[in-house]
Formats: sequence, structure tokens, C-alpha cells
Amino acid sequence: MSPKTSASGGTAGGKQSAVTPARIVVLLLAVLALIFIFENTGETKIRLLIPEVTMPLWTALLATGVIGALCGAYFMRRRS
Repeated sequence: MSPKTSASGGTAGGKQSAVTPARIVVLLLAVLALIFIFENTGETKIRLLIPEVTMPLWTALLATGVIGALCGAYFMRRRS
């Protein structure tokens, strides 16, 4: 095997760049979502089927975001 040929497919050291445009967009969206969540701190009533709960709106938004992220991660993992 010559020095120019490698098992990594020809990339330098076999590593990809850690900063990609897609990762920057995802990070920006996550920061904007957190800003939106923490700007909405007022109390709100939430009803899920039967029980009604009063909690800060940021808690409900954060919980919804986490549930959405977990669902997205689950379906992306199943797809690959």
C-alpha cells in the first residue's frame, strides 16, 4: 500500500469536520427555542385528558421540546 492510499477513504486522518452548516443551523434553532421558552415564564393551565395542572409555561414548552427531540432521535435511529 502506498503512502497516498489509506483505508480511511483519502480524508486527512479519517476525520470529518466537526462544524458543518447543518450543525450550526440545529444549534441556532436550539438556542432560539431556549430563548423562546425562558421568555415565557407566566403561569398557565394545562389539561391533558382529565387532570388540569397549573405550571409555568416554560416548563410545559421545555417538556414538549424534549419529547419532540426524543421522538425525532428515535425515528432517525430507526431510519438508519
